[in-house]
Amino acid sequence: MSQLQTETEVLAMEETHKPVSKKAISAPKALNEAYCYDRPSSFSRGLRLDIKGVTILIISGTASIDANGVSIHVGDFRAQTKRAYQNITDLLASEGATWKDVVRTSCFLRDIERDYAAFNEVRTEFFHEQGLDILPASIGIQAILCRPELLIEMEAMAIFESDRGSNGNGQK
Repeated sequence: MSQLQTETEVLAMEETHKPVSKKAISAPKALNEAYCYDRPSSFSRGLRLDIKGVTILIISGTASIDANGVSIHVGDFRAQTKRAYQNITDLLASEGATWKDVVRTSCFLRDIERDYAAFNEVRTEFFHEQGLDILPASIGIQAILCRPELLIEMEAMAIFESDRGSNGNGQK
């Protein structure tokens, strides 16, 4: 009976478990895919999840990387921050989203004591340029980043109604 009950529970779970629709987010003109690096890294730039009329975009840690996977603006914290914001902007746009859809950011700074004031100035200016009237929830964390020349890395999450977003090809 116990064995039969377990099999029945598994069958019931298989019938009710439906995977969430997901696809990788890509903006190759802004930054290449990590698996294309000279030393490949296995992750998606972001994921698009479509759940019952709602789209969630989860943007992976993004830094001052160019379209060829090269770190740029080495030693210039403000320029690295602006490039990270631009890369996230391009990833959002590839799915029909903007910063007005972003609900959360995580910001990783190599030296938070040294760079937080500059980070907050760049962030405030950037969010003002985006016309945000409701700011995303956010956290700032001091961290050792994946490349020694990177001073900042950011990740983001955006949420919007699916019928307002892209058609799956990054086109509205």
